[in-house]
Amino acid sequence: MNLTPSSLRNVCIIAHVDHGKTTLVDFLLRQAGTFQQHQVLSDRVMDSMDLERERGITILAKNTSVRVGDTKINIVDTPGHADFGGEVERIMGMVDGALLLVDAAEGPLPQTRFVLQKALSQGLKVILVINKVDRPDARTEEVVNHAFDLFVDLGASEDQADFSIVYACARQGWCTLDSNELPGLLDGSKKGTLQPLFEEILKEIPAPKIGEDNGLQLLISNLSYNDYVGRLGIGRILSGSVKKNQRIIRRGVTEAGQPKNESFNVTQLYTYDGLKQVEVNELLAGDIGVIAGNENVEIGDTLVAFETQAPLPRIEVEKPTLGMIFSVNTSPLSGKEGEAIQSRKLRDRILKEVRQNVALRMEETQANDQFRVLGRGELQFAILIEQMRREGFEFMVGKPTVLYKTGDDGERLEPMERAVLDLPQFAVGDVTNMFQSRKGLLTKYDGDSGNGSGRVRLEFDIPTRGLLGMRSRYLTVTRGEGLFSTLLLGYGPHKGDLSHRTSGSLISDRTGDTVEYGLLGLEDRGILFFGPGVPVYEGMIIGEHSKENDLNVNPCKEKKLTNIRAASAEFLVTLSGVRKMSLEQCIEWIDEDEWIEVTPKSIRLRKKVLSQNLRSVKRHERIT
Repeated sequence: MNLTPSSLRNVCIIAHVDHGKTTLVDFLLRQAGTFQQHQVLSDRVMDSMDLERERGITILAKNTSVRVGDTKINIVDTPGHADFGGEVERIMGMVDGALLLVDAAEGPLPQTRFVLQKALSQGLKVILVINKVDRPDARTEEVVNHAFDLFVDLGASEDQADFSIVYACARQGWCTLDSNELPGLLDGSKKGTLQPLFEEILKEIPAPKIGEDNGLQLLISNLSYNDYVGRLGIGRILSGSVKKNQRIIRRGVTEAGQPKNESFNVTQLYTYDGLKQVEVNELLAGDIGVIAGNENVEIGDTLVAFETQAPLPRIEVEKPTLGMIFSVNTSPLSGKEGEAIQSRKLRDRILKEVRQNVALRMEETQANDQFRVLGRGELQFAILIEQMRREGFEFMVGKPTVLYKTGDDGERLEPMERAVLDLPQFAVGDVTNMFQSRKGLLTKYDGDSGNGSGRVRLEFDIPTRGLLGMRSRYLTVTRGEGLFSTLLLGYGPHKGDLSHRTSGSLISDRTGDTVEYGLLGLEDRGILFFGPGVPVYEGMIIGEHSKENDLNVNPCKEKKLTNIRAASAEFLVTLSGVRKMSLEQCIEWIDEDEWIEVTPKSIRLRKKVLSQNLRSVKRHERIT
């Protein structure tokens, strides 16, 4: 079928995390006839990474398409977590409209505001989809009003503020434009489909605008890789067309930021048909396509047909707010559980990630075997670390540090964030004290958030460094019932010193395997991180000390055998409990003088200085 711009629609789906984007795409694909009836499908078919399936969140922006009659709809599924905002920002130029998903109970949350602001600033036409209307605590009308207030607050134009409203239940695969039909759809007396949403997309989302230039213009917004044809550049063709074997020009930049032009032959062209990339001989203006033929193509490059054509403005994303040191693994157990990589290989792996993710940056440090990665948040770092360890790498990472700025008058500025908390009534006092102790300012208190009886919504303006390590503490205080969302506000005056953690570490003073007898004698000293039979070395952290200072201990101590029978020998004594530390918990917990040692099999904590006679155990001497 020959596509013309009028028979194309390019739309993205944006929302806060866990509001149902990927589930909605599932049913759009199914009901558009993308799959054969005999195909066995898993849930969330758009989640391509193992980490996405395990965590239930979207990490990478992904493309697909559906056909409705003679019209092809290109759909981009975007992440909902603030740490992956770079994925959202760079695909906005590929689309002409957006579906804004909002939970019928939770309403607009911080990331909803972030992604909507990006969409409105690009001039996109937005369709509001109220999802999860089947929730027992749904408050549909109130959420629509909140959404309209948000549109007005973000400066939407009159045309954008006159948005269509679709009421949907993505997991059951139906929607309606009339709220009066909801009772019948909810009780099953009336059957529904997603056809109203398809019709609304065709009606409200405009066809792609074509540039006046007759030559090819394509802005690379995403990258992929194919074992047979190499690196793939993904983007929307803004003007002109491109054919297989055509010679075109890549307008990019060098590492120093200088313009660089490179001509190459197009070896393969692909377009999206459902979840598949289908090979074609020509891509026309308005479509989203994939181009192979250049191994150096990067996000933000412009592909043009003639030397006289200027490059399009490069994709700009908000600057990073956190930095983390990645280092070669120097522990005594290096190379035992994975590949003990050299600094060159670590640097190449980080550069590869930086090229594919415009929200990440890398800086060299004074140490040859250490590199500083700059990003948005702890979760973004945790995902990168988890990806690298699953690839077989061994390395170390340090504590995340905030990136400061200097104001016009020389004052020190730090990133500020807005934390939106939805929590049970019983935890309000403890949570408020916890956030205020971290320099948080309570800006909003909503005693009836509408998310069920006895729940409260709080909003704090708090420094980014005040949020480090707060997520796990918050979940503990709220007994796992609290919702935690953040949004970057910008930079503000420095708020003064903050204490990270008030406890020290229990540190092994020798190399060996932990013994239950030795660990039993340490239980009164604090909280242990693992049980018996675990290899340890001098300087490795085995637990959290109950006091402020560090404590060097012997977890390998064995019970001496004698011919005298002990009175307590008949009693079986076991460890009362061990705190298993996940990667995110380790990132939140460590101090400036500590490393996280990451291997494919283990995550360990250690001191930067291993020898106990070379480091102090006093907090004020080791933390400067």
